Amino acid sequence: MLASPPYRRTGPALARAVALLLFAVAVVTGASAAPARAAGGDVTWTVRTAGNDFGDDRSSFAYGVNPGSTTKDAMVVTNGGATPLTLAVYASDGYTTDKGQLDLLTREKESKAVGAWVRPARDSVTVAPGKSAEVPFTVTVPRGAAPGDHVGGLLTSLKQADDTEGIAVDRRLGIRVEVRVSGALRPSLAVEDVHLGYDGSANPFARGRATVTYTLHNTGNALLSGTQQVSLSGPFGLFEASAGEIATPPELLPGERWTVTVPVRDVTPALRLTAAVAVTPLVTDAAGSTTSLEPVRVTGHGWAVPWTLLVVVFLLVAGGVAAFVRGRRARARRARREDERVREAVERALRDEAGSSAGR
Repeated sequence: MLASPPYRRTGPALARAVALLLFAVAVVTGASAAPARAAGGDVTWTVRTAGNDFGDDRSSFAYGVNPGSTTKDAMVVTNGGATPLTLAVYASDGYTTDKGQLDLLTREKESKAVGAWVRPARDSVTVAPGKSAEVPFTVTVPRGAAPGDHVGGLLTSLKQADDTEGIAVDRRLGIRVEVRVSGALRPSLAVEDVHLGYDGSANPFARGRATVTYTLHNTGNALLSGTQQVSLSGPFGLFEASAGEIATPPELLPGERWTVTVPVRDVTPALRLTAAVAVTPLVTDAAGSTTSLEPVRVTGHGWAVPWTLLVVVFLLVAGGVAAFVRGRRARARRARREDERVREAVERALRDEAGSSAGR
C-alpha cells in the first residue's frame, strides 16, 4: 500500500483556498492481498478485490484483453465506522511519482487509458456501519487501443472540510488496475544523458568520490524495471572502480523517465574518466514471470583533476621558469660587463699606442 503525505498551506490565504484539496492516497499495488485501509477521525473504510472467477485473494486488478473487448469485475468496500458512509467512486490513470511510487490522477484531470476504460456501475456507494458493499465495474478497451501495458486505479473518495486548516480534504483509497492490451509487446529501455562529476580532496595523491547521473527512459510499451551496474576507469582502462550494488529503480510505465544518481568511491584522479553504465531491463509477462532482456550499455566522460597536485606542479614549473629567467638575466649582465671590460682594455691599448707614437 502506498501513501502520499498531504500538502499543507499556511498564511492568510489559507481560508480563501476553497479549491485546494489535500490528498491522502493509498493504492493496493504490492504482493500483499490485505485490504487497503483509510482512517480519519471517526471515518474508517477498506477496499479489496471481489472474489470471483478471477480469483479470491488478489492484491490488484490485472487483465489481459483484446482491443474492443469488455471485462466485468467488482470491488468490495467495507465501512469500519459507526455511521453510514457515502463515497465517490471513479477510475483514473496512474503515474510514477518522484519518490518511485504509483499515484493516480485526481478526478478533475483527464484520463486517457485505464481511467477512461474502467467504468463503475455507479458514481458513489453508501455503506452501512460495519457492512460491506460490492461495486461492480466494467473494463471496456476501445478497438484502437495501443498494445502493451496500461496502469491506473479504481478509487473511492471522501471529501471533508478541515476546520483547522480552513480547506477541503480529499481522502482517496483505491486499488491498482493493470491492463495489458494484446498485440506486439515491444519492451525497450534507453539510458540517456550520462553525466560524470568528481569531487577530490586537498591531498593531491588521495582518491576521491565520483557521481554518475543518467536517465532511464521506458521507450517501449511494457512495464519495465531493471538491474544496474556502473563502473569507472581512467585512460587506457586503468584505475578501474565499481559502484557496487545499486538500488533497483521503480517499475516504469511506458514513456516514463527516471533519473538515477550513483556515487562511486575510491576513484583515482586520473584526469579523464570514463563511466560505463549497463542496465538489464526486466519485463513481466502475462503469467507473472520476469524475463531479462539484453543489457543496454552506454558510456559517459568527465574530468577528475587533482587540483592541488596541479597547483604544486604549477608552482614548480613557475619556480623553474623564474630561475631560468633569473639565470638568463645574470648571464646577460656578465656578458655586458665582459664586453665593457674588453672595450675599456682596447681603448687603453689605443691610448698607449698613440702616446708612444707621439714620443718618437
